[in-house]
Amino acid sequence: MSAWRLVEDPPPPVGGGASGGERGGEPRRPRPSTRRLLVVAATVLLTLVGAGGLAAARTGSFFAERPEGCAKPDRSMQLYAVELPKDGNQVRLGYGLTPQTASYPGPTIEMTEGECLAITVHNQVPAATLEQLRTDPAHPLGVSLHVHGVKYTQLSDGTVQSGSFVPPGESRTYTWFAQQRNKKTGAPGTAGHWWYHDHVVGGPHGTQGLGAGLFGGLVVRRPGDPKPDRTYTVVFGDRQSINLRRGAAADTCDAQQPQPGPTCLVARKGEKVEFIVVGIGNDMHTFHLHGHAWADNRTGVLPNGEPFADLVPTIDNKPLGPGDSFGVTVTAGDSVGPGHWMLHCHMQFHSDGGMSTMLHVLDENGNMPPGHDHSHAHPAGGTAAGTTTGADTAAGQHQHK
Repeated sequence: MSAWRLVEDPPPPVGGGASGGERGGEPRRPRPSTRRLLVVAATVLLTLVGAGGLAAARTGSFFAERPEGCAKPDRSMQLYAVELPKDGNQVRLGYGLTPQTASYPGPTIEMTEGECLAITVHNQVPAATLEQLRTDPAHPLGVSLHVHGVKYTQLSDGTVQSGSFVPPGESRTYTWFAQQRNKKTGAPGTAGHWWYHDHVVGGPHGTQGLGAGLFGGLVVRRPGDPKPDRTYTVVFGDRQSINLRRGAAADTCDAQQPQPGPTCLVARKGEKVEFIVVGIGNDMHTFHLHGHAWADNRTGVLPNGEPFADLVPTIDNKPLGPGDSFGVTVTAGDSVGPGHWMLHCHMQFHSDGGMSTMLHVLDENGNMPPGHDHSHAHPAGGTAAGTTTGADTAAGQHQHK
């Protein structure tokens, strides 16, 4: 990395002679009077000793603490990174508003354009677990919080390179700004369906952190946006997984007392249900929901009187790549009634491998329709990514209590 600054050319010396305006009897050409860029510092080491971040970022002497437009946070929240019960032999980590409520995906975070949010992350993941996950013994131990869609400075990037991560047993505050749309400057704003995740566990891109469960959904709304009755984050990943689970483990809804959560997608007929759909890993997927369709725009619905409504397609299947995210809002059971509506990837070998769950639409009294059971067969291929064992079932129940 190089540091640069603008400097002025010194004025030409006054007088004649070789040291003045002439050399060897020929007139000396005048120097340019315009500013020029000079390199003032040589290459700075990209990997620094210890935590491996920029020293200036650590001290805060160079990078701003908050993005432009955020004079001070409008509100704050606490977020805990903890270790959860293993899924078979897979290490599982999660974010939670309290250590006891940590889950994967983590809690859905909501913001409104114009809002500035300070999130303090507490790293309660044991150092031994983080050491088990890292791929390079020289890589620092820690967790981080990296976000898509909203604005933040280098100090809130959540990377090793910027030094903005949280060592075991420590805490760090990240600042996010949901920038507003600005018609004068052309700034599009930050309203949309996004996600947050670790970028440090295991290696410089947080691949092991993502694979262990350190991710969650973020939605940014504009004032006046329609509000859903329920919001679920649905993360499609590798090994035919939904929220790192597949087959029976992806749907643990109790037929008598369903508790909404990552493994129980449930709503009453007529409720507005919002999905934050996220792709992680390396595979391409499609998001498909039986019995329901939505407007393919930012909010998923068409308010009355919206101009150009005929230009917004209505769809029930949408492609999803790694790192992508989008929102889907449907009216549960609209014209189709209560039922168990399949939600799955429409790449056939993915759904055949267990990449499928259900949206359970209850009747108006909250009763589960008949036909719900967990007797479907486990997909082939062992216990990875969420086929049910006794330990997996216990872990799944822990996530949504």
